[in-house]
Amino acid sequence: MSKTSKLRAGAAQVDITPEKGIQIAGDVSRPRPVETVEDQIFARALVLESDGRKVCLVTLDLCFAKDPCVAQIRQDAAKATGIAPEAIMLHSTHTHGAPALGTLVADKDFPCITDDLWWLCGDERYNRWAVPQIVEAIRQANANLQPASIGWGSGMEGRVAFNRRFVMRDGTVRTHPRTCDPQILHVEGPIDPEVGVIAVKGGDGRMIATLLHFSCHPTHEYPQRYITAGWPGAWAKGVRELCGEACVPLVLNGCSGNVHHHHHLDPTHDADHRVIGKRLTEDVEKILAEITFVDAADLDRRDVRLSIPMRRMSPERLAETRQYLRDHPEPPWNRDYNMIEWEWAYAVSRLGLHERAEKSPNVDCEIQAFRIGGAAVVGLPGELFVEGQLAIKLGSPFYPIYAGGNSNSHVGYVPTRRAFEGGG
Repeated sequence: MSKTSKLRAGAAQVDITPEKGIQIAGDVSRPRPVETVEDQIFARALVLESDGRKVCLVTLDLCFAKDPCVAQIRQDAAKATGIAPEAIMLHSTHTHGAPALGTLVADKDFPCITDDLWWLCGDERYNRWAVPQIVEAIRQANANLQPASIGWGSGMEGRVAFNRRFVMRDGTVRTHPRTCDPQILHVEGPIDPEVGVIAVKGGDGRMIATLLHFSCHPTHEYPQRYITAGWPGAWAKGVRELCGEACVPLVLNGCSGNVHHHHHLDPTHDADHRVIGKRLTEDVEKILAEITFVDAADLDRRDVRLSIPMRRMSPERLAETRQYLRDHPEPPWNRDYNMIEWEWAYAVSRLGLHERAEKSPNVDCEIQAFRIGGAAVVGLPGELFVEGQLAIKLGSPFYPIYAGGNSNSHVGYVPTRRAFEGGG
């Protein structure tokens, strides 16, 4: 390592809590206007500089963020700070108790989407307000650059996250079966128990920031109408209390498409998000006690875009979907739960994907990697199953290497081939 590559770091957090009435994401068939706020939600930014090279990590207490919002944030932040757009990683913690930047179910010009169903397409009001707030967090972090030292370490946590897919006795696969269902044969896949910490201190010894890594689907309080940051927010709050108010705690939620906080084999398990945050904070306290800090760290980055074929429906499935929507041009409502029937929402989504694939058969997937000294961080788009993250760790020359799903875009679920064939 070059003796001249002294590290500088700056961090900041900006409140991005929405106003009442903004649509909460994390549901494909239910209007969820904000009524109250349980937790404030934040955009948190960490800028690192070494030998004139900068990288910027941003974590968002949002369900997901998609283009064009991501592109707009990067462009505006680049103008404000001089940081290259491709050196900015935007990661959403995927909490299901917050808005999203972009649409998941359908585009607003889809024929079935009438004016009263606007909430299926995201909430443009929040997009317009939140994008400048996120840019401001990056600007402040860059303005706060100061001499710094850095260290990293990992621990293990097996009490709070569990694989949510099960092979049943008839050979089918179910996601979220009934707790302790006697028809469960075995868990389909693994979890990743690693708790990762990259800690950054200022010259005065105070903690500037912590990058915290764990993998678990945060669906706490779904489908209620209040804002919550879920376990990532509870963890960030706990670490800030541990490390001091000057510390900006960024949570990098890993590949958790098939990992969840509900324990399907233990009916007594307490999955409260505050309990998860407390246990993970206890893990961080132990890890920090073992970390050795250095004041120099070379930085590097790579950004690769893969053109991946979109999923295509069989002709039979396509015909079935079109017929269903002809029979149900307006959504059937389940008034007991104030939601559109799932089949209608999924039919609209399937047909929308088909029409997109007809226009452009491939989807652009960005994979972004930062090297920070001997550690590495990887940003991946969408909800990858945890097996993908474990394969990256097994194949990487770096230790530690922390992967974040829902980074820079959202391309839906990315299962293993075996899970894709198993369905569920």
